[in-house]
Amino acid sequence: MNEIITIVLVTVLAVISPGADFALVTRNSYLFGRKLGILTACGIASGVWVHISYSLIALSFLQNNIPSLLQIIQYIGAAYLIFLGYKTFTQEKVSFNAENISISAFQAFKQGILTNSLNPKTTLFVISLFSQIMSSENNFVHLLSYGAFISFSHLVWFLLIAYFCSTPTIRNKILAKQVVINRIIGSVLSGLGLSLLFSSL
Repeated sequence: MNEIITIVLVTVLAVISPGADFALVTRNSYLFGRKLGILTACGIASGVWVHISYSLIALSFLQNNIPSLLQIIQYIGAAYLIFLGYKTFTQEKVSFNAENISISAFQAFKQGILTNSLNPKTTLFVISLFSQIMSSENNFVHLLSYGAFISFSHLVWFLLIAYFCSTPTIRNKILAKQVVINRIIGSVLSGLGLSLLFSSL
């Protein structure tokens, strides 16, 4: 019971803390609407399974035999955050007509998957969490259920963010300031990427 409570608390706190996933869902929701915000959230929840999979299947192998692989993933993730931050910072003001949607549903979903699966923060969170519970007597079903909870927590939280940021009244207020907001979010994303890159180096 103590293990379950610990996992729930740590997961909830990690999910709601602002980061790259939060910035991406916020941006896509207010810029492109609720549908693409929801798809981005679904992509993030799917991306979590990348971390869960290698944690469940190969965590001990990577730690003992290929520690550099995790370092490479962190470098790629940091570089992707910097790139995404640059694209957000330099994005021009968008006016919304029926034909003026600049990303597709697939792109929104893909951005969610890539942002989460290449996010060193999520890498470190999932690995550190699973490295603790994998040392106990948990069987594969228990570990998989913990992974499902982590993914589900991401989905619920970011669906709420997508809904909130795409509400017409709130969305219109945000759109009026979208250039400033894009620059702030872009700076945060690039800052996160740079800090992660330099800390890894």
